[in-house]
Amino acid sequence: MKSASLPALAAFALVPLVAFGAGSLNAIEQRIVAEVDRNNTHALALLERAVNTNSGTMNLAGVRKVGDLFRAELDALGFQTTWIDGTPFKRAGHLVAEHRGEGPHLLLIGHLDTVFEQDSPFQRFERVWPDAARGPGMIDMKGGDVIIVYALRALAAAGALDRANISVIMTGDEEHVGEPRELARQSLKQMADAADIAIGFEDGSGDPRTAVIARRGVTGWELRVTGKPAHSSQIFREDIGAGAIFEAARILHGFYERLAGETLLTLNPGVILGGTTMDLDVPQSRGTAFGKSNVVAEHAIVTGDLRTISADQLESAKERMMSVAAAHLPHASADLTFRDGYPPLAPSGGNRRLLQLYDQASRDVGAGPVEATDPRLAGAADVSFTAGLVEMAIDGIGLMGTDDHTTKETADLATLPSQTKRAGVLLYRLTHRPAKP
Repeated sequence: MKSASLPALAAFALVPLVAFGAGSLNAIEQRIVAEVDRNNTHALALLERAVNTNSGTMNLAGVRKVGDLFRAELDALGFQTTWIDGTPFKRAGHLVAEHRGEGPHLLLIGHLDTVFEQDSPFQRFERVWPDAARGPGMIDMKGGDVIIVYALRALAAAGALDRANISVIMTGDEEHVGEPRELARQSLKQMADAADIAIGFEDGSGDPRTAVIARRGVTGWELRVTGKPAHSSQIFREDIGAGAIFEAARILHGFYERLAGETLLTLNPGVILGGTTMDLDVPQSRGTAFGKSNVVAEHAIVTGDLRTISADQLESAKERMMSVAAAHLPHASADLTFRDGYPPLAPSGGNRRLLQLYDQASRDVGAGPVEATDPRLAGAADVSFTAGLVEMAIDGIGLMGTDDHTTKETADLATLPSQTKRAGVLLYRLTHRPAKP
């Protein structure tokens, strides 16, 4: 249980980095690194198989098939695996694997789905030069899933997995989270609540010199405005007012004045419609409006997103937006609603400590230093759901490359073994707390 491992975690946090022997690896760590090199060809083959299996979020059968692929790998390592059925939240589901042991409880996070559905022309793994390959979900994030498996395989081969207390979740709907969201992320949050440390294997900023210790959360918002319809020649009269479109414009300008420029906060209106009548398909972000230049607009709607670095910043932004919307013009009204999506992962002392440990592991395997990436360079991810539930969290340590979410998505294959070595040594050090010097 989580409570039993907290004393070990607290003691571990007090151990200085030099306890690992800066710039050096012990015999077990050397074995882990050698195993990664020995199995790199097999890791590449697993990556190709996963990429060549379409698992667009709404291809439920494809997501389950990729889940079966990784489930077999984790079963072979002695994990107890379970498939969480996604029917209640209208998705394929999640792969969960548990390895009971001693010491700090680690939660490793991946996802099985991609943004490329079955009708996408982008479907296959393709080598573009010896150290690069293009393919759907290559870095976001089937490469990260492969790193999880092969880091664990290296630990097992080195005899370092037996006592480790490690859980794995690979969600099936990271790119398009199921509804209700609370149910879709219930398993992840329950596992985080039982864990001490969360590690996400997304690609982050795509730069192996960085890792993610803070992610901005994403909150959707919708503004619906109503005005008093009339002939345009009567606009601005005391008994008519300015209409819905002017009121929407006033509110948006107020949002800009009150929130623009705040550090790590962004506010974006993505769709706007206005007129006499309108029809917005919110899931598809498209719609139609009807109005005439000689008629004061009766309706307007705006949808957008709000990104914040902490829960406090999010609540403050919501309050300011509500205040702006409430100060409506005469004969106009506004209804502003929010739809919370991914919560923010705020930077913390524990996250910074975990980055230090990862940086040391990276240096010791010869992969160079690692620093925190700018939160503006990394989007939302599942690791954010562990915020406030674990003592330490880090993300963005998966396979690196460029152009994810596009048909040019390309992996730097040279980072597959280096990222796996870093992860393997980090997992060993986290699960085998060294004695104080």
